[in-house]
Amino acid sequence: MRALFQNPRHITSFQIIILGFAGVILFGALLLMLPVSSQAGQVTPFPDSLFTATSAVCVTGLVLHDTATYWSGFGQGVILLLIQIGGMGVITVAVAITIISGRRISLMQRSTMQEAIAAPKVGGIVRLTGFIIRSTLVLELLGAAVMAPVFYRDFGLRGLWMALFHSISAFCNAGFDLMGTRAHFSSLTSYESNPVINITIMLLIVIGGMGFLTWEDIRTNRQHLRKYRMQSKVILCTMSILLLVPAVYFFFFELDGMPMQARLLGSMFQSVTPRTAGFNTVDLTQMNEAGQFIIIMLMLIGGSPGSTAGGMKLTTLAVLFATASATFCRKENAHLFGRRIGDSVIKHAATIFLMYITLFLTGGVVISIAESLPMLTCLFETASAIGTVGLTLGITPQLGQLSQLILIVLMFLGRVGGLTLIFAALSGTRRKVSMLPQENITVG
Repeated sequence: MRALFQNPRHITSFQIIILGFAGVILFGALLLMLPVSSQAGQVTPFPDSLFTATSAVCVTGLVLHDTATYWSGFGQGVILLLIQIGGMGVITVAVAITIISGRRISLMQRSTMQEAIAAPKVGGIVRLTGFIIRSTLVLELLGAAVMAPVFYRDFGLRGLWMALFHSISAFCNAGFDLMGTRAHFSSLTSYESNPVINITIMLLIVIGGMGFLTWEDIRTNRQHLRKYRMQSKVILCTMSILLLVPAVYFFFFELDGMPMQARLLGSMFQSVTPRTAGFNTVDLTQMNEAGQFIIIMLMLIGGSPGSTAGGMKLTTLAVLFATASATFCRKENAHLFGRRIGDSVIKHAATIFLMYITLFLTGGVVISIAESLPMLTCLFETASAIGTVGLTLGITPQLGQLSQLILIVLMFLGRVGGLTLIFAALSGTRRKVSMLPQENITVG
C-alpha cells in the first residue's frame, strides 16, 4: 500500500482503492489456505479460500463452509481481521498505520482517503480518520461487553471470543457467525427471542451502516437537526422509513405464527439485517415469495455512503425518488430538504442504479441456468452478493465454480463500488470539450 502511495503520477485514488481491496483479499486467501487455518489441519482449496476471503473483506457473509466448524481458531482470527479491514476500509486502515507510525500523511493519501469514505473535502481528513478509528473500536468493544454475559452463559470462556467476533461482524455489516456448533449455517436463529443479542446486533448494524460523516454530524450538532448536512438528513430520513415499513410487513404477514416477543424482535431484525448485515433469526426459506422479494429490494438498496455497508446506497434511492417527484410535479430541478440536487449527482445515481440492476439480473440468470435452480432463489443470492449482505436461501455451499466466481465478482464490485471501478478504468482518458448536436428523443 505504501508503494502505491509513493507513485502518484502513475496511479489514481480510485485505482489505489481497488488494488488495496484486491491485495488484501489475495493475502487473506493465501492465509486461509494454510493447514493451520482449518480444523482438519488440511490445505483449503484456493477457490474456497478466495471465496471466503472475498466475502470477509467485502463484508458480505456468504460462505461455502460453516465458519464455526470448518475454520480453526487461527482461521477465524484471519476472517475477523479481514472483516475489520474491509469494514473500516483498506485505505482507512493504511492511513491509520501511517498515523500510528508517526509518518507524515501526504496529499495523495489524503485525497485517496477522501474518495474512500466519500468525504466532501480533503481538509480535516486526518482528524476524521482518527475519529472513525476510535469510534469503531469503542463501539465494537461495547457491543462485545453487552453480549458477553449471554454467550459466556451458553458457551463458557469461548463465549467471550464469540461476543467479540459477532460484535465486529455486526458493526462491519459482515454477517459471519460462529453458531454452527449448534447447527450448521444456523446464524442467530437460536437467539430469536433473546432481546440482548437481538437489540445489540441491530444497533451495531444500524450504526455501522449509517456512515462515518453522519456520525460526525451527530457528534458535532447533536439534536440541532437543522445544522446537519443535507446528506445526513437524507440518510436518517430514508433509513427510518426503510426500517419501519418492512418491519410492519414482516410483523403482520410473515411472522404471525410466532410468540409476541419473538415476533416483535424478528420483525425488526429482518428489517435491519438486509441492509447489508447478513444475520438472520428466522428461517428465510419459510417466508412467502413476497417477503423474500422485499428482502431482495432491501439488500440492493444497502446502507449509507462512506460506511461499512454496501449496496446502491440510501442516497442513490433518495436522489432517484426526488428526481421522479420533480418530473411528476413538472419542476425543473430535483430538491431534497430545501437544497437543489446537481445534474452530475442525478447522472451518477442513475448510472449506479442501472449497473446494480444489470449485474444483479445477469448474475441471477446465469446462475439459474448453470445450476438449474429457481430464478427467485438465484436472484436472492446475487442481490445478497452485490449488496454485500450475506443472507441466503441455503444454496451457496452447493454452487459450482462458475456460480461461485460470479458471486466473488459481485461481492467485490458491491464493496468497492461501481463508479469507483469505472473511474479507475477510465482515469487515463481525456475529456472531450466539444459537444455533438442535440436532438430530442421520446421516452416513456
